[in-house]
Amino acid sequence: MEEILEHYTTTKLEDVQVWFKAASVKDFPKDGGACVKYKEKQIAVFNFARLNKWYACQNVCPHKMEMVLSRGMIGDDKGMPKVACPLHKKTFSLENGENLNGDLEAIATYPVKIEGENVYIGFLE
Repeated sequence: MEEILEHYTTTKLEDVQVWFKAASVKDFPKDGGACVKYKEKQIAVFNFARLNKWYACQNVCPHKMEMVLSRGMIGDDKGMPKVACPLHKKTFSLENGENLNGDLEAIATYPVKIEGENVYIGFLE
């Protein structure tokens, strides 16, 4: 199961080589998430409308190895935007992937940009 996690590595904005057109802004719920596929990856994309920000991370939860993070609830922890896994409520920072409970590895995060009415996710390749 750990080989699933090998597909996911955080991409920093300055390292982006590919901007993948994920979908239209209208395709994502306000203050919620949806899953998109890029190559072998499932990516959770969140429209955090309350903050007027967008976030993307791996969709796979490192605890149960299920593709569920896009269905998690988003909120904040002392100003840090986060997502809670719908299976076990473990929370992860949407900014840097850190497990806010401190008992799991960080998840991979990806930059997001909005151009016109489209959502783009940044990847290394």
